[in-house]
Parts: sequence; structure tokens; C-alpha cells
Amino acid sequence: MVRDASLFSGRPSELIGRQIAGYRIEDEIGRGGMAVVYRAHDLRLDRTVALKLLAPELARNDTFRKRFTHESRVAAAIDHPHIVPVFEAGETDGVLYIAMRYVSGSDLRHLLDRAGPLGLSAATRIVGQVASALDAAHEHGLVHRDVKPGNILVARGTDDDHPEHVYLTDFGLTKKSLSLTGFTTVGQFVGTLDYVAPEQISGRPVDGRCDVYGLACVAYETLAGRPPFRRDDDMALLWAHQYDMPPAVTESRPDLPGHVDAVFAKALAKSPDDRYESCLAFVTELRGGVSGHVATEVDVGVVAPPAWAVPVFRGR
Repeated sequence: MVRDASLFSGRPSELIGRQIAGYRIEDEIGRGGMAVVYRAHDLRLDRTVALKLLAPELARNDTFRKRFTHESRVAAAIDHPHIVPVFEAGETDGVLYIAMRYVSGSDLRHLLDRAGPLGLSAATRIVGQVASALDAAHEHGLVHRDVKPGNILVARGTDDDHPEHVYLTDFGLTKKSLSLTGFTTVGQFVGTLDYVAPEQISGRPVDGRCDVYGLACVAYETLAGRPPFRRDDDMALLWAHQYDMPPAVTESRPDLPGHVDAVFAKALAKSPDDRYESCLAFVTELRGGVSGHVATEVDVGVVAPPAWAVPVFRGR
């Protein structure tokens, strides 16, 4: 039986080698305030998975447990090349868990910490893949609400033209924008303060444009080396997201083309009505000033069907 205290006690070795819900824990690969992620072996299907165990207090919250179970099922139904596939989600011994594809590589947080700011081409190549994943989720009525570098996995790509393959993860902790009104109480929001949209802070309804804002914050940091807003305390940071204008990214990166400042100003608009309607529209504009061309889905990293499958996909 899993004991709640051992999950977040700071002694990850306690679970190594143990079996939870048909998975044998092999190693800890990530830890946050609400969850611990392990590399685990699926004993039923003989495969490696990423197994996320959520903090025990979340399982004791009936509202959260209901939302988590429902949204994990919706996320598992999304078949997209840049969304980490969800294999299973459930509850065992008072602990919520979710099993996902194990992605060998790192996340964007570690990449930026190691390499520093990226060039516009590399940044839009990575962010474009995330944009396609978010837009696909929005089509299913899911709003991620916690787009951040730590939730963007960067794996080895297929060739020199596609040096990385990017996955968006953590859909099991999202808020469904349709038919689930009331699943979160007013004033609560899921999100990381550096990337949180103004409407999340004020408790207003959110839709896909909330993720446009979060993705723009990530893209800004990818280029500038820091998020658009930096403040000394959390309250000042929340205020900045709601009322302050972000500094022009070209202040930190004068080598970037001038059009990027206007693109970020629109993507980071305080009102959702003033932002881009989709994440790909934002990335297309961000990339569009390079060499004066308008980006396509292939440019921003969306995987196109192979030539033999084009007739099947035509008109879709």
C-alpha cells in the first residue's frame, strides 16, 4: 500500500522498486509542489512510462478529483504529434496518478538554463510545435492554463531540418472550458505566476486565448532570457500581469527584427479580445518578419502527413 507521506517527504528512494497501480517505480525524474514524476515500468504491457503521482491532499478534494479524472480522459482522446499521449489515469490507495509516454530528453526550462536565449528561428520552431498542440486541445474544449517551459519537453528530432521534437504535457491538470463551469471556485487558478494570464488572476472565465498569453510569455523568455515581467514579490508580479506593459523584447535582444515587439504587444494584451485568436496565428506573426515571408504550419513545426497519405488528408 502507498503511504501518502512518503510521496512528498523528500526521500524519493522510498518508492524506488515499489509497485503502484501495475507500475514498478524505477527513478524520480521530476518534482513540483503538486506532483512527483517517476520513470516506471508498465508490468502489464512491458514498456517504460512516465508516472505522475499527485499530492495526496488533491485526491481528498472531491472537486479536483472529479475534474482531474474527467479531463485526463479527454486529454487521452487527443491524438496529436506534439501532445504527450496519456495511457491511463486513476486513483489507488488515496493517490491520484496518471501514466504517460516516457519522453527521453529534457524540458525547455533546462534547455534555456543551459543554452540561454535562442535565436528567432529556433525559438519559433519550438514554440510553433507547442502552438499546434494547444490549438488542437482548444478544438477539444481544453484550456491548458499552465503553459510554461517545464511543461514543454524537447526530444531529439528526425534530421537537421527538424532538430527537435517538442511535446506539451500536463493536460491532466487543466480546466475544461466547456460544460464544467463551477469545477474551480472563484479566485482559484492553475498556473505558474511568470506565465499566468490576467483573466486567470481575476477569476474571469478563460478560453484558448488564455493559452495564447501563456505561450507568448514562454516565447518572450525563450528570446529574451527572462519572462516579460519580473517583480520582487508575488503580489507585484500579479499586478504587473494585469496592469503593466511588458518591456520591448528588443531591449534585451536588439538583434531581433523590429516586428517582434508589436507581435508580443498583441499576444500579451490584457484583454483576451485584443489578442490573437489562436496560438498558431501568434507564432505565424512572430515568424513572419524573418526574410519577409508568412510562416506555414510546416515552418512552425507541425508534422505534415507523408506524401502517400496526402490524398487521405486532403480537404480536412
